[in-house]
Parts: sequence; C-alpha cells; structure tokens
Amino acid sequence: MMCGRKTLTKGKLEIIERLSISFWDDSIPYQPSYNVAPTHFHPVLLFDEGRKVKLMRWGLIPTWVKDMTSIPIMINARVETVTTKPSFANLVSRQRCLVITDGYYEWKKDGNRKQPYYIHHPKGDLLLMAGLWSRWVLPTGYKIDQKQAALETYTVITTVAAEDLNFIHQRMPALISQDVADIWLDCYQNSSSQALSLIQSANEPLEAYPVSNLVNSVNNNSPACIQRLEELPPQTSLNL
Repeated sequence: MMCGRKTLTKGKLEIIERLSISFWDDSIPYQPSYNVAPTHFHPVLLFDEGRKVKLMRWGLIPTWVKDMTSIPIMINARVETVTTKPSFANLVSRQRCLVITDGYYEWKKDGNRKQPYYIHHPKGDLLLMAGLWSRWVLPTGYKIDQKQAALETYTVITTVAAEDLNFIHQRMPALISQDVADIWLDCYQNSSSQALSLIQSANEPLEAYPVSNLVNSVNNNSPACIQRLEELPPQTSLNL
C-alpha cells in the first residue's frame, strides 16, 4: 500500500491562516493527528468562490457503487492512469481537491522487514497532496449514522518518487505547491491537462528519516510516531 498513512498535526486556526481559507465546514469535528489512516475523516481543500475546507473520508467510493463493501478501499490513484480508469476519469475535470497534510509515512522494504520513514517539509510547512473526491449517496436503508444521507470521500494521486526518496519507495504523493494551488482547485477555470501539468513541475523540498514501528498501529497517535528512531526513549512501548 503506497501512501497509506499521513499526519496533520496543526490546529484549525493555524491551517486557516497558512492557507488563506475562506470557509471551514464544521459539520464533522477536526482533531490534529499523527497517524491518519484510510477510512479516517480528514481536512480536504476545495474551491467554491474561495478556498473551502471539508472533512472527507479517506478512500474514494465512486458514485455508481451500490454497496461500499463490494469494492477495495481506493486510497490512491496513479497519475499515469487517472484519466482513463472509470473510478477516477470523470472526477479529474470537475472534482479535484487538495489533501492538507504536514507529512506522510512510507515503508522501506529490507528483506522481510519494513522500516517506516516519516517524510515532511524540512521547515514544517503544510504539504498539499493532489486528490480527487466523490459524493456517494447512500442507498435507501443504508445507514452509516442517523444524520448522513451521503458520504464524501477522497483519494490521493501518486506519481514517481523524487530521486532522493526512491530509496524508500518508487512512488510518492503528487504534491502541489501552495502558489499554484488555485489552478488545481478551480475546475471551472482550469482544464484537466492544465491541472495535471502542475504535478510534473512540482518541486517541494522534503526531508525523510526513519521512525519506530509505532505508526504501524492506528491506536498509536502521539508525537512519538514522528520522532527520529534514534531519539525515541528506551522505555517507548511499540504497539505492533
């Protein structure tokens, strides 16, 4: 699984200020997290007469699906096939989004062992992952909770890893620079080809370092998840 965990450790007000957010939808509560996993709800940036944030569920469900349990969890979409795969093709032109993070985890294979790495901006800046979103209307009699009539979900687009990161994994999330974020987000003013060209030109600085296996369990959600491996205290319990 590529790009299967990420972080967003900053508070709501800091995110609003850093990204010049016009509106934040509070219908689903937000909590900072050091261990965001598939099916978790997470802040996603949209464009609707300004920058708007909504919390969506990680793992895209196409609109035509009748039973959400009948398909695999679509947490990633390869940029090379995103315009041709039926699950994503119709979304590229009209339902692009940016997934707000400040880092993500990737696992390096070493024989039978997998070593997690934390990858982030060296200055701690926010990272914007190119994504697609969908609104799945729940069939009659299908309930997630008493309030929901529809479920909004998203997937993260991936691309070939930067040269200095491919020793960990051959793929990475497609990142969009903050200064061109609105080009990606504004689907009415900017075509699919214009938006996808931003991925090829993106050049976000990133730093990677090994972390403990704490992140392997979704039950672990603390700053210890992102500590450099050599900095962890000996008494830290690894919940595998």
